[in-house]
Order: sequence, then structure tokens, then C-alpha cells
Amino acid sequence: MKKRPDVIFLLLAATLIMIGTIMIFSASPALALKHGDTFYYLKRHLFYILLGLFGFNFALKLNLANLKKYSSLILLVSLALLVMVFLPHVGRSMGGASRWIDLYVISFQPSELAKFAVILFLASALANKKEGIRDFMTGLLPLLLIVGLVAAIIIKQPDLGTALSICFTSFLMLFVAGAQLIHLGVLLAAGAAGVLAISILSPYRMKRLFAYLNPWNDPLNIGFQIIQSLLAVGSGGIFGLGLGNSRQKFYYLPQQYADFIFAVLCEELGFIGAVVVLVLFVIFFARGIGIALKASDSFSYYLGMGIIIMFAVQTFMNLSVVLGLIPTTGIPLPFVSYGGTATLINLFSVGLVANISRNAK
Repeated sequence: MKKRPDVIFLLLAATLIMIGTIMIFSASPALALKHGDTFYYLKRHLFYILLGLFGFNFALKLNLANLKKYSSLILLVSLALLVMVFLPHVGRSMGGASRWIDLYVISFQPSELAKFAVILFLASALANKKEGIRDFMTGLLPLLLIVGLVAAIIIKQPDLGTALSICFTSFLMLFVAGAQLIHLGVLLAAGAAGVLAISILSPYRMKRLFAYLNPWNDPLNIGFQIIQSLLAVGSGGIFGLGLGNSRQKFYYLPQQYADFIFAVLCEELGFIGAVVVLVLFVIFFARGIGIALKASDSFSYYLGMGIIIMFAVQTFMNLSVVLGLIPTTGIPLPFVSYGGTATLINLFSVGLVANISRNAK
């Protein structure tokens, strides 16, 4: 008989979602006025959370054996959707990027599904290969080709940040599975060289790199975003300016309700508020890893680890961008940033980890 899902894990996820909703309510009104409604983004976010809760409930009751059975099919569907963003009248472009499929009422971002599909595929493959992952040609290389194909299509959109997130998550899953360190070391070096080459060959990525190295060199253009983010973080001090009192959200800080929402959180809730959120994330990750370690079978173990690794990688990348530690990547902060497809996938993934906890040893 199945046990109750891990209550602490679910409470941590719910707390982070609640904090995110409050911050979106605080950070978005200025830009929401462009749509004629100060609650525009809040209403849409609540709608996505509601849809996500249906996904969470479905994942909680899902037979994980069936999920494993259809892992390859789900990956193929995600690949097809990734390609569809380039089709006229189907894909929707924004800011020079083709990342969305237009469903008229709402838009859908296939790369968010691809993140989950790759984790699911790797979890199934690693459970089947077991020690075979230590052989490069028959164990590791086929998986690398699949991950590389997904990453290449996403880079073409272009969305290097999401591609890097998928690659880092896959790399850590392979490490957890016991792939040989020499193979992973060569893979890491090749990946770093590839990212450098892609950045050099792309003018807009070079601009982001220069903005990262010295944002003050062009403070009103390529350095504007990171400078405004650092100003928001620094303005909060220890206790913050108070909820709703951010100054940077008034058309200074771009993406203040999405990718850079943590900067607004630091400005309004200060160092103490930021630390509280970071501690919640750390406990959430630790609890999730603990659930995966107690999984009843190897597929559930790799799936649980992959999902938690995905959340951890995205959190690290987002916070690093906000604090100016890495170039801008466009990765949202899980559970906290505004986002439609990301919210749905995140809640579905939480449901799967909770499902794993119900069958724990």
C-alpha cells in the first residue's frame, strides 16, 4: 500500500510558490499597465498555477512504470514541438527569438517540456544500462548524441541558456549514474570549447559576454540590465525597502517579474529575505535528494535525482545572473519567476517526486 507523499517536501514547494506569487504581485504592476490591468501578470500566473495543480495531481497518481514505458515517445514529441517553433503561423517570435508555439489564447514554450523529456529519457536509459554507462561507445555516446540534438535545436531558436541548463543537468545525471570521470572530463572540456565558439560566432552573445566582463563600459546599452540588477540587490540592505517599495521595477530593471525577480526580492526584502529564500531552496533540494535515495527502483531514483538536479541547476544559473557572476542566460527562478509553461512543468515535476516518495523504501 502506498504511503502519504512527503509533506515537508510539498510544504517547501508550496512556500516557494507562495513567495513567488507575492513577488510577482509586487514586481509586475508597472509593466502590467501596458495591458490596461495592473493585475495582468498576477492573474495569468494564478491561472498557470491552477493548471499546474491539475498536472501535479495527475503526476502524483501516475504509474511510474507507464511513464518509463513512454519515455522515448515523450522525447520524440518534445523534439517535434521544438522544430514546430520555426514553422510560419505556428511558432511565435519575440525579441528576435523563436521559442513559442502560439495557441491563440496562451503560448507554449516547447523547450520547457524538452528539459523534462531529456531527464525522463535519461532516467529510463540509465536504469536499463546500469554498469554499461561506463563504456563510452555503447553506453555514454548514444545518450550524448540525443542530448546534443535537443541542445542544438534549442540553440538555434536561439536559447543558449536553456540548452546549457539541459546539458548541465544531463552531465550531473551521468555523473550520478557512475559514468567514468575521464569521459566526463573530456565531455566538459569539449562543451566549454563549444560554448566559447558559439559565443564568439554570435554578435549578440558577444555583447552579453562583454556586458558581463565590464557592464560599466556601456551602462546605457549592453551593461544596463546587469547594472540595474546589481543596484536593486544592493539597495535592499539588510532589511529591504519593504514589500512593494522597489524603485528598480519602474521601467529600470528589465524582466523584473520573470528572470530578474530575485533582484526585486532583494531590494524589497533585503539580505534577510534573500537568505530565507535561499535556505528554503537548499532544504527543498536536500529533501528531494533524500526522496530519490530512498526510491523503490532505479528508474525512480534517476528520475527523482534528475528533477532535483534540474531545479538546482536553474536556481544556480538564475541567481548567478542576477548577482553578475555569469553572463545573462534567460533562465527563470523555479517557483518564484513568472512563467506559463515553466510553472506547469515545475508543478508536474514536483508531483512526480512526491509520487516517488509514496513508494519509498
